[in-house]
Amino acid sequence: MKEKLYKPDYLVEVSWEVCNLVGGIYTVLSTKAETLHEIFGDHLVFIGPDIYNEKENPFFIELPNVLGEWCKIAVSNGLKVRTGRWNIPGSPIVVLVDFDGYYERRNELFARMWEWYGVDSMPSYGDYDEASMFSIASAKVIESLNNYWRQNDPKAEVLAQFNEWTTGIGLLYIKKKLPEIATVFTTHATSIGRSIAGNNKPLYDYLNGYFGDQMAQELNMVSKHSVEKTASHQADCFTTVSDITAKEASQLLEREPLVTPNGFENNFVAKGADYTKKREKARSVLLRLAENLIGYIPTDAFLVGTAGRSEFKNKGIDVFLDSLSRLRAENSNKEIIAFVLVPGWSCAPRHDLKLQMEDTSGFGVHRLKDPIYTHTLNNYNEDAIIRRINELHFRNENEDKVKVIYVPSYLKGDDGIINMPYYDILIGLDLTIFPSYYEPWGYTPLESIAFGVPTITTDLSGFGMWCESEGVGENILSGVKVVHRTDSNYSEVVEEIANTVEEVLRFSPTEISKMHQRAKDLSSKAQWKSFINYYLKAFNEAIKNKKARLAK
Repeated sequence: MKEKLYKPDYLVEVSWEVCNLVGGIYTVLSTKAETLHEIFGDHLVFIGPDIYNEKENPFFIELPNVLGEWCKIAVSNGLKVRTGRWNIPGSPIVVLVDFDGYYERRNELFARMWEWYGVDSMPSYGDYDEASMFSIASAKVIESLNNYWRQNDPKAEVLAQFNEWTTGIGLLYIKKKLPEIATVFTTHATSIGRSIAGNNKPLYDYLNGYFGDQMAQELNMVSKHSVEKTASHQADCFTTVSDITAKEASQLLEREPLVTPNGFENNFVAKGADYTKKREKARSVLLRLAENLIGYIPTDAFLVGTAGRSEFKNKGIDVFLDSLSRLRAENSNKEIIAFVLVPGWSCAPRHDLKLQMEDTSGFGVHRLKDPIYTHTLNNYNEDAIIRRINELHFRNENEDKVKVIYVPSYLKGDDGIINMPYYDILIGLDLTIFPSYYEPWGYTPLESIAFGVPTITTDLSGFGMWCESEGVGENILSGVKVVHRTDSNYSEVVEEIANTVEEVLRFSPTEISKMHQRAKDLSSKAQWKSFINYYLKAFNEAIKNKKARLAK
């Protein structure tokens, strides 16, 4: 007899990054939303933090009539919420919650978590309090929604998915107070794993020797680890985003997760003549930027880039720069312009560069002083990227065959220099390089191939491992090159990446065209229409496990 598959009637998803662009989790949720909305319609609700204060949230369209009847009830019961829709494809319903009022009950909340589950909040610091207050406020919203929905349908199957340790306390509250709600807890990267990597400890060679509780004490991560581990064990289903993070979670959190790979939507990637037009425009902007900083740049220069959060080691920015340094030793006829599109602690666009970019007098451009960076840095002498660029003696002289340009600003279209969103610039690159050391999934290389830009990544990223499972990654001609990386082969990784770039520079126009097309073809296999089934499997498992525990 075929096993019954359970599907929730109502799906609620909680994350600090709902309508709040921080990093990769925003990409996960915002690209997944359209496919989920096709399945659940307006029975899908996202909950995020209301933190823009007096500023207008560009990701949120406030519509008081959305969930209007419930909203009146919620407000009368003391909840501070705003309802509307997320300004993304699919336009799912969003509830933004103001959690400031929960701080006065902080000690009481932490005491309950200790009594109920043994969560140790005593050594907490930094963002732990803020995350916990948002988390409990979100749980109160779910509690209110659940009561509202069940008034009309007492047997309604409600499922709540919580993302990262920042929402863990909310899950624990639901488990205690509303056991009829099935729960899913997703860790996109364990707090301890990220901390081990960030503290330059060898994560992979010694993973089997690390114990999460012990490392939490050593790395001063007790509270975050405590709530994350407890939530992972108390959830009806525990998930993570890749096989490599599943190994990490199994070891450090001591529960084996279900793997739900991160998908992507390419419905905003231009096609045909529009694609060619956008690529030409992006390339023109990048070349003009380089020319305004450095001086004359040949129009056939090879444009390579890296991007992501400013995690110098974890994102492989060190490897990227060292690979470029290695390439300087080669006598290539092609000039390489490398862009580091990584937000830093910048305060404003460079005034001299901005003036030159805006000059339309036709008198030409001249080389600027220190033509390495585009935005003024508050911490120039401490910035890890600037330090490595200077250590490697990149000067961007006219005779240098490899030039490096650091863009330490979020590319949202208003940075003052490029003034184009990241995706509109990405399409103009010839190759991207993301040699990550710690990368639970890796949206940047997936985004790259979605735009037809071949990429180099490593098998320490979830995306790189997925490519290998698809039989891709041995040769850059496939659109992706996956470099084997460990804790102890740094020099070999640098060498292999440099060799791969040299290989691409020797490709014929036909080979280059095939490489770009194969990159696009591979990205189509990672769309949410395929990967959403992993989530449906997780929902089924959560509901099944919930029913089993209620039957005890």
